[in-house]
Amino acid sequence: MDRSRILMAIAFLLLNGLLLVPALALPGGTPWLAVEALAIWAALALQQRPPGRLIGALAAAYSVLVLLVGADALIRESLGRGLNLYLEVGLVDAAWHLLRTNLGVAGAILALILLAMVLAALAKLFMALTARLARHSPEAAGKPLLLITGLVAATAVTPWVGSPALAFVANQGSLIAHTHRTTEAFAEQLRGQAAGREPRALVRLADTDVILAFIESYGITNLTDEPYRSVMAPRLDAMADELAQAGLTVATGRLESPIQGGQSWLGHLSVLSGQWIENQLAYETLLSSDYPTLVDDFRRTGHETLAVMPAITQPWPEGKLLGYDRIFDHDDLGYQGPPFNWVTMPDQYTWHWFGRQRTERPGPMFAELALISSHAPWVPILPVLEQWDRIGDGQVFRQWEGAGEAPASLWREPDRVREHYARATDYALAVASGFAVRHLGDNTLMFVLGDHQPAPLITGEGASRDVIVHVISSDPALVAPFLSGELPGFRPGTRPDMDTAGAPMSRFRAFLHQHYGAP
Repeated sequence: MDRSRILMAIAFLLLNGLLLVPALALPGGTPWLAVEALAIWAALALQQRPPGRLIGALAAAYSVLVLLVGADALIRESLGRGLNLYLEVGLVDAAWHLLRTNLGVAGAILALILLAMVLAALAKLFMALTARLARHSPEAAGKPLLLITGLVAATAVTPWVGSPALAFVANQGSLIAHTHRTTEAFAEQLRGQAAGREPRALVRLADTDVILAFIESYGITNLTDEPYRSVMAPRLDAMADELAQAGLTVATGRLESPIQGGQSWLGHLSVLSGQWIENQLAYETLLSSDYPTLVDDFRRTGHETLAVMPAITQPWPEGKLLGYDRIFDHDDLGYQGPPFNWVTMPDQYTWHWFGRQRTERPGPMFAELALISSHAPWVPILPVLEQWDRIGDGQVFRQWEGAGEAPASLWREPDRVREHYARATDYALAVASGFAVRHLGDNTLMFVLGDHQPAPLITGEGASRDVIVHVISSDPALVAPFLSGELPGFRPGTRPDMDTAGAPMSRFRAFLHQHYGAP
């Protein structure tokens, strides 16, 4: 075999390897032969003139394809689902914000530059391989290669032959069409639910403060897996003792979240609305529909409705659509301490600030709090301050400014990331319990619950999407409905039933209507 044919064969094998990459984002095994590689080879051999433009177009398309495959892998690791271009376009800003707050502006820009360099290098390699194929393939080989391509395509149902690039594109097209149909059906469902279009007063809670506190990434994995259980089980035992000594009753159960790893607002709205909000389009559809939520229910009951959102650092039009009487974002909370990577302020400060608000505001309130200390990257982990009255405006936290290693360093070691996750969740629950002990007097019903499970890096693949829910009050009668058995997985104390899966979050609002609404 002459040198030209050897080079041609090597170029084809390498090109075939590049075109097998999209198979990583598809179910099933990876084939050995990509039909696209044969089709490109045939097209290059059939070219009558130098195929520079064709090679450039193919290289550009390939670099975009690799970018999408990489995005799919990242989304699977962070959100527990695959890439869906119909949904992801609206999340670009959120992804940039997360990157910038964890790595800093310079680090985020450097990461994007490195990504661009990798894509450029792959495009250059693709161009070099296709150019070599074009140079060493005789024109007479074009038609036989085209015939072989057709014959091989007919055998693509076998495990050894596939069309990964085309299959990836077709899969995205199918997802786009399905998501569009699902969104339209959801909008029609909301329009058809006439009975649910009016807020319902929760008369049994008319004189009761109701606190709905979401703890970031507080999932059932904290009790199902080591090393999390070794940290969280003692915390839950200590919490049970604290609450009991303070004269508080607690029941604990599980709810299934529609999401994993991120997009906390989808879990929040599922609880508030009584609808299953599993993607951004469903979220936007509901907000634009004027469909009522617990915010409207409590306003009709006579409550002042508050949203306490320490992570909101930019305008939040969604909050206005939800109709809160007051929204307290980062700038409204008066925090004068340092941020800690993504975490704009520690949970203990947020709880301390909210405790002051409760004493200053007359009448019953419904408050949603989105706590953030257990948000990735879970570094640094702050100690719980025993003297809450010294927290003040948060300057006390300056002593930990710059503490802990950089996220980029920590995240090189998955085992240490998991350790930090457990400790961060332990901290978040400790300060939530501390607030309850200090501030839950008479006529208060407090829910402490997770928004979603953490990313698959923490939970492993295929984990339950259940989150833990604590129901706390000084009045046992307010907690009793959660022990009726109508919502599975609840029992007295600070630990849920580990053998019973939770109901969907979308059941929560209807459950409150049934047990706390008008007869």
